[in-house]
Amino acid sequence: MNSLPSESRIYVAGHRGMVGSAIVRNLKKQGFLHIVTRPHSELDLVDQRAVRDFFSKERIDYVVLAAAKVGGIYANNAYPADFIYINTMIQANVIHEAWRAGVKKLLFLGSSCIYPKFAPQPMKEEYLLTGELEPTNEAYAIAKISGIKMCEAYNRQYGTSFRSVMPTNLFGPGDNYHLENSHVIPAMIRKYHLAKLAAKGDIEGIRQDEKVYGPIPSDIKEAIGLSPDSSRLVSGCSPKVVLWGTGKARREFLHVDDMAAACIFVMGLDQSVFKDVSFFNVGTGTDVTIREVAELVRQVVGFHGQTVFDEQRPDGTPRKLLDTTRINALGWRPTIDLQQGLLDAYDWYLGQTGP
Repeated sequence: MNSLPSESRIYVAGHRGMVGSAIVRNLKKQGFLHIVTRPHSELDLVDQRAVRDFFSKERIDYVVLAAAKVGGIYANNAYPADFIYINTMIQANVIHEAWRAGVKKLLFLGSSCIYPKFAPQPMKEEYLLTGELEPTNEAYAIAKISGIKMCEAYNRQYGTSFRSVMPTNLFGPGDNYHLENSHVIPAMIRKYHLAKLAAKGDIEGIRQDEKVYGPIPSDIKEAIGLSPDSSRLVSGCSPKVVLWGTGKARREFLHVDDMAAACIFVMGLDQSVFKDVSFFNVGTGTDVTIREVAELVRQVVGFHGQTVFDEQRPDGTPRKLLDTTRINALGWRPTIDLQQGLLDAYDWYLGQTGP
């Protein structure tokens, strides 16, 4: 292990996102004082000239590339061009300009969706590019695979110290709760919370939630008994939560603070560790069904009504469990269990909208 000097200037790209903000929290907790960040309004990472100017003006020692366009099944399936273009441009610009500027180390954040849809479980790093991808998020996965391979190529050609981590499904403070492009856990938290408010007749609470987290789709309004204009609750309606798929698909979930700790851990590793590998899976090593995690979320939120699974909707990949043997062997393991993490995520959610 070659820990990072505390005086290092570390650029965290995507610091306002869930992962990026968690990494900034972790770095500050460890005593790093020179953390460089730029909001999108000041630095558009899709703009090559802007990225080049940034690296030429700033003396950056290390880069954590957490900036990305992300979303759940709906968003990935509906906007594939956005996902492949924006993500490819961000990583190409940052990786290339980091090399030109002589950055000492760069950490690229990928995604477990890089693996084939029917990859053996748990998924080992060597399963990359051994089969067809899940169609609903193929564009995003291809962009992320390109990022991994770009890091490998620069290491091979230029002798850089660029490495990648492949996180499993993440959740926690700072997550995205917009119901048309959120991931599974934040979508569940919001749906159950809205249903709980509806069951209590709390129309003002629903309005406040909609103000903070965005519009409530018509199908969810119907499920919780909210009128189309959000002005009233339908009399006699029993609020319920409708979730996509059969509930049988299995998923692994990692709290974002554990992910942040893993990122700093991998960034601190000596380049000799990467002689035969270029990236590490990061996860818990255990998974649950969507039905099981829904029940945990329901309990944490405190909703006592019905949960319905819409089997006409896609499940996505049948199972996604990462083999974390590589990173575990080097000494890293997660510390936050799923129920504890869900409580933390819901507390943060309530902190934005009020109890």
